[in-house]
Amino acid sequence: MKLCLFSVSYAGFWGQHALSLNEFIAQSAKLGYDSVMLMGKRPHLAPLDTSPQLIESIKGALEQHQIKCAIIGGYTDFAGSAATEVPLIELQIQYVQQLAQIASQLGASTVRIFTAYDSPRQTPQALWNQTVTALQECCDRAAEYDVTVAVQNHHDVGVHSDALLELLFDIDRPNCKLGFDAWSPALRGENLFDAARKMAPHTAITTNADYIKLPRFAYQPEFINYQRQEPDLVRAVKFGTGFIDYSAFFHGLKEGGFKGIATYEMCSPLRGGGSLDNLNAYASEYLTWMKTHLL
Repeated sequence: MKLCLFSVSYAGFWGQHALSLNEFIAQSAKLGYDSVMLMGKRPHLAPLDTSPQLIESIKGALEQHQIKCAIIGGYTDFAGSAATEVPLIELQIQYVQQLAQIASQLGASTVRIFTAYDSPRQTPQALWNQTVTALQECCDRAAEYDVTVAVQNHHDVGVHSDALLELLFDIDRPNCKLGFDAWSPALRGENLFDAARKMAPHTAITTNADYIKLPRFAYQPEFINYQRQEPDLVRAVKFGTGFIDYSAFFHGLKEGGFKGIATYEMCSPLRGGGSLDNLNAYASEYLTWMKTHLL
């Protein structure tokens, strides 16, 4: 199992310290990661800003620091828009195609994308069909560059493991695999070992982070009491210290035959703040946990 670090962690979102792409590559190598996952949008690797010179600069940084680019992280929502005259689905397919081209140039084998958020403008079946059709075309276009499309269990369509597997069968493309993560099924109450074992044969990558759940209550003055609010607030903590049973998850993946890439991300506010030192401490702890428990 190869260990990878996602550049979104150092993109400056959520108050975190920001590094340029080449600075991030150098930092990942210094920490001891095998590879990096590069965020396919600003401020890192947006196709709109990508030039031959930028590609050569990134390739040079990868070579200098002896680390590989394994994955490009794309951001999609195939729900589209109420404004049907705007070709949002087509624009996203073109975006994924461009990411696949960039991935090929950098030696990355995989582009990670999402499905769609639920939309009140469409029936669930219509949205499902639209998502399947869009993902099929994304896969066909990525295949021209010998790139795998990994569909992450993040957005609403296909978010449950059974639904995601059904979606994968409907897409029916050899270069369509899963980006199967633990945090989503953990938050929704799935059995992590069973889900991971079932999804492992179809999984190319997994992206990992750990969290605590903070219960929320609203004061009700007329009762001089509090009312429980759902859902809980979720906050990122160091890997292995949160509520997600990653031991069960990874043992399920391994029992199911997973031999892909395990990526660490910091994509929300962190306990301890967003300083560079704290980001590096979190990224280092992931390596320590993985090497202690699994490798």
